[in-house]
Amino acid sequence: MKSIILFCTLAIAVTACKDAPSYNNALEYALKSNNPKIKTVLDGSEQHEIQIRYTQIDRVDGDVVFTDHDYGTDANVYFYPASTVKFPAALATLEKLNELDTLDRHTKFYIEGDSIETSFSRAITEIFAVSDNEANNRLVEFLGFDDLNRRIGSRTESSIRIAHRLSTANADDVTTKPLIIYRNDSSTVVSSPIVSRPAEALQLKQIKKGNGFFAGDSLISEPFDFSLKNHYPVVTQHEVLKRVIFPETFELGQRFEISPSQREFLLEAMSALPYQVGYDRKEFYDGYVKFFMFGDSEEHIPEEIKIYNKVGYAYGTLTDCAYIHDQRNDIEFLLTATILVNSDQVFNDDHYEYDEVGIPFLAELGRQIHAYEMTRKK
Repeated sequence: MKSIILFCTLAIAVTACKDAPSYNNALEYALKSNNPKIKTVLDGSEQHEIQIRYTQIDRVDGDVVFTDHDYGTDANVYFYPASTVKFPAALATLEKLNELDTLDRHTKFYIEGDSIETSFSRAITEIFAVSDNEANNRLVEFLGFDDLNRRIGSRTESSIRIAHRLSTANADDVTTKPLIIYRNDSSTVVSSPIVSRPAEALQLKQIKKGNGFFAGDSLISEPFDFSLKNHYPVVTQHEVLKRVIFPETFELGQRFEISPSQREFLLEAMSALPYQVGYDRKEFYDGYVKFFMFGDSEEHIPEEIKIYNKVGYAYGTLTDCAYIHDQRNDIEFLLTATILVNSDQVFNDDHYEYDEVGIPFLAELGRQIHAYEMTRKK
């Protein structure tokens, strides 16, 4: 009862779910909600290109049991993953550092031609706390595209293609810039550039979207072609998250090769709220990059709810991939969802319904699933 009161105080009260057991699972319950934040979107679901995977988690005799439920999930149907690709970059960076005797996550460096000095830890923290693009791009310079894709794809046995940096002039340059890396004695060493293979055009459903796009100030009246963009499907995102949160449930060859201390750091970075790592809480409110349950509110997230996630939004597409753990009520679940909110069907015009439609949908989706989990017998 205390938990329900707390949610009402935060102005995110959930629909009473006394009839929830009559549904087969939490996702079905959520998507049949009459809440307008969900119903309005589903009534026009075709234009929103929704894909969702929810994983029910049970613990039986000490083992973790997953039960996956899907809505519209198809790795062959394209959506733009935006900043969700920063999670693989962070994970692959830790794995590569684990293979090197001379570097660790505290090592300081800067990119040739860049004036910003950082560390691998700081870059990863910025990626999750406020979804910093430049922090991600610095890790891409360390990895190269081929190595990044190999590390993620070989562990999950599912599709991924990261082929460009984010919001920068050299986005798709296949040659990385050198890193100037500080040694312990304050001397530096320069890394060698890494050359990846040029990206090939993706052959996927709905790879061309809309009926127009802006190139500079010019409107081009034809669909926007995403075939050379990044590709990180819902299923792959979900499998990467599972392996980070529950590595013991996978065979050794399917786990990421990071140390226990690296994993602990990664989990801390994924769950930290912006103010906890030094950002202004008014500007970067708790739900700033926590779309599920809290994205449409600037109220504080209760301490007992931990969200380990990575969001992305660009080109009218919003995505969140999260493990949500309500410690007070012993509730845990995995949820990945993506939605397109671009009613005018024109890309690059900065007219997207993120705040009006997309984030409210994802927030309510998380709340409805949490409400169902409150009633579910485990």
